[in-house]
Amino acid sequence: MTESSIDDDLSFTRQDFLLLTKARLSLLVIVTTIFGYLLAVKSAGSPIGWWDLTHTVIGSALAAAAASVFNQLMEIDIDARMARTADRPLPAKKIQPAVAFIIGWILAACGIVHLGVKVDPRASAFAAATLFIYMFIYTPMKRRSGFNTLVGAVSGALPPLIGWTAAGGAILEVEPWFLFGLLFLWQLPHFVAINWMYRKEYEDAGFMMWSNGDESGARTSFLGVFFSILLILLVMAPLFFSFVATWAVVGLVLAAGVMLKYAIHFSRTRLRKDARKLFLYTLIFLPVALVLSFFGWNS
Repeated sequence: MTESSIDDDLSFTRQDFLLLTKARLSLLVIVTTIFGYLLAVKSAGSPIGWWDLTHTVIGSALAAAAASVFNQLMEIDIDARMARTADRPLPAKKIQPAVAFIIGWILAACGIVHLGVKVDPRASAFAAATLFIYMFIYTPMKRRSGFNTLVGAVSGALPPLIGWTAAGGAILEVEPWFLFGLLFLWQLPHFVAINWMYRKEYEDAGFMMWSNGDESGARTSFLGVFFSILLILLVMAPLFFSFVATWAVVGLVLAAGVMLKYAIHFSRTRLRKDARKLFLYTLIFLPVALVLSFFGWNS
């Protein structure tokens, strides 16, 4: 291998690196990790440990970036067949797989070790669990079963627990698992909508999704309604445990009710434009739910 070919292998742009690490998705992980940290601090009535929070963000960001790298490494062939992912760095051959593999392992090791050494071993364990589920269960399962969405949602719901334990919060309490459930159930109508919008691409690429073989959209749209109802039931739970103020719970129920309204409308029409409306509303719901939960959280 010549020096010029090595330089070519290692030559990629900042934009290529951001796409490889799915910077936007990693940002969501960081935000929800911070959210879990701040609520644990608020529950304990203790001051924010800014250095601990900084180290938590660094470790979580590195681990999230690693998960994205390995996910794309495992799906190069499928990404190459889908128009919306064909321009990613690996299928577009902007970054070599061997280089991405090294980047992924460096990010994963640094993230998990950083959390374990600088923050809390429990936070490191949750980050490792997130990586393991995402890489070794969710990603392979996408080619085998439509239930991969549920497994992926588990991985996506763990970041608040990273933040909660990083702040010293006890894990055997209702509150952190409410945060887990909120993230878990929010993702499901979100993914149902995406699934229906891109169902042909997913099926042609070889993914096993809930929409596969669902020509009428009855099954897919039903799931959107079903998960929205579960979300409403979940956000009512703090009323029985008193860790979120009543006014905030009312706001959460109303916000989840609007999601149900969009899901029901989609179930009636089964049109792509109505699946898109549901999808866009899920993007509004999450920050609204986080803000309401934070300001209504009882210390």
